[in-house]
Amino acid sequence: MKSSAQKRRNPPKTLSHEARGWWKKLVADYEFDDEAAFLLLQTALEAFDRMREAQATIAADGAVILDRFDQKKAHPSVTTERDSRSQMIQALKSLNLDLEPLNDGPGRPPGS
Repeated sequence: MKSSAQKRRNPPKTLSHEARGWWKKLVADYEFDDEAAFLLLQTALEAFDRMREAQATIAADGAVILDRFDQKKAHPSVTTERDSRSQMIQALKSLNLDLEPLNDGPGRPPGS
């Protein structure tokens, strides 16, 4: 059963609409029992938002740009995307949200 503090916990307004949706789903599906857990969740979803912003920039500009010497190089947002994804995954691992529940048998769960 979820604590009354967790039931009242709303997503931070600084998160994007997509990240707020993930917040609501994760808070509904998992038990977060202290403020540190909520801080880790916020950190993960802020990194998710940064990753999405970087992806949008890469989609608009391309993954490769020309430097001042007209040499091709990776768009700086490629590094931002990679680092943000890594930060998000690390925060989710810290919350133990990277593990799938064990299945009773081999293969996909029923209804998938």
